[in-house]
Amino acid sequence: MSKKLNLLVVGSGGREHAICKSFNESQNVANVYCAPGNSGMVSTGINTVDISELNFKDLADFAVENQIDWTFVGPENALVAGITDYFRERKLAIFGPNKFAAQLEGSKDFALKFMVKHNIPTADYQTFQSTAEAISALADFSVPIVVKADGLAAGKGVTIAGSKADAQNVIGEMLANGEHQIVLEEFLTGPEYSLFVVVNGTDFQILPMAQDHKRAYDDDEGPNTGGMGAYSPVPQLSKKDYQEMISKIVEPSINGLNKDGFDYHGILYIGLILTDHGPKAIEYNVRLGDPETQVVLPRLKTDFAEVIDNCINDIKMKQLEIDSQACLGIVLAAKGYPHAPVKGQLLPDFGKRLGISIDYANVTAKDNRLYGNGGRILSVVALQDTLSNAQIKAYEYIDSLDFTDCYYRKDIGKKALE
Repeated sequence: MSKKLNLLVVGSGGREHAICKSFNESQNVANVYCAPGNSGMVSTGINTVDISELNFKDLADFAVENQIDWTFVGPENALVAGITDYFRERKLAIFGPNKFAAQLEGSKDFALKFMVKHNIPTADYQTFQSTAEAISALADFSVPIVVKADGLAAGKGVTIAGSKADAQNVIGEMLANGEHQIVLEEFLTGPEYSLFVVVNGTDFQILPMAQDHKRAYDDDEGPNTGGMGAYSPVPQLSKKDYQEMISKIVEPSINGLNKDGFDYHGILYIGLILTDHGPKAIEYNVRLGDPETQVVLPRLKTDFAEVIDNCINDIKMKQLEIDSQACLGIVLAAKGYPHAPVKGQLLPDFGKRLGISIDYANVTAKDNRLYGNGGRILSVVALQDTLSNAQIKAYEYIDSLDFTDCYYRKDIGKKALE
């Protein structure tokens, strides 16, 4: 790179904070802006910009006025709504799939049809627009049954129904609450893994593996959430199983994108489950995950800004260099999350602790103090020589703080360390 870059990151959560911090560490970057960002980001040198992630015109105007070299899109809603298409029409460089390709996350049915077309192993499924037809089809499924909202649901549009009566209720609720179609899926058993691929057309590189914890409470109890914590690497995954994930799922997915003319330049997340019959794809996302990003990017020794800049400029990516250290993140959520989160709780002064970083998400500032603003408030992230030490460090730190109206899981990383 001949000059230092001015970058814009779109989004406001913990994922975007981690992305901004990673870009800020690059010697090739002059300024990192985040729109709309959040009040906690400012403490780490991020310039927040008060523009909504769906206000494409003002975001593009800001990029022009501030000589932004390229924009990185964090959240799925902006991608599905077509931010990439809008920026490209205005001849502005942006990293993220276009509106057509973003259907891989925007529609479960679209993604599953893509998997079937390209022989990517996944669950048996059926799609419905009618409550009566969906209920009638329950006879084709054994319990538990997975019921999915077809559209975006911020990671919470999946219900695992333990009985056909429960499934009937969920189907009725989803279709009555504005979902135009739902998907019924075979329930797959096995450990779940998160795999992130940086895609530059036919060229791709795989980021470090991570494992997320979707359920609200310890031992995977409670409702589905956007994610309550994550860790990387995943030592319980064998090299053989990992290679099978690459050959049976990653490579056919990338080949499928190119065969179908997607012109994909962005992140492809693949949610996987390792069944007794080998790995199967559960879903695609078209962006980095939250909270996995917070534990994946700290392990990347390769300059992440340079990786994305190469994609923007269609330069072949180099092999990624991964740190041998382990990273573990614990999400602090508002009491009542995910259904009725409490807002306005005063947060403690976090100070600085060696080996610990904070990625802020739903926070607001008043009189130089931070307050919770609902949902997932922040992530406490530890980077250590081993996963066990990262777990100890993160919990020692979060347990030492005084929180009100907040909660967190006490078992992040347990699956790897057993």
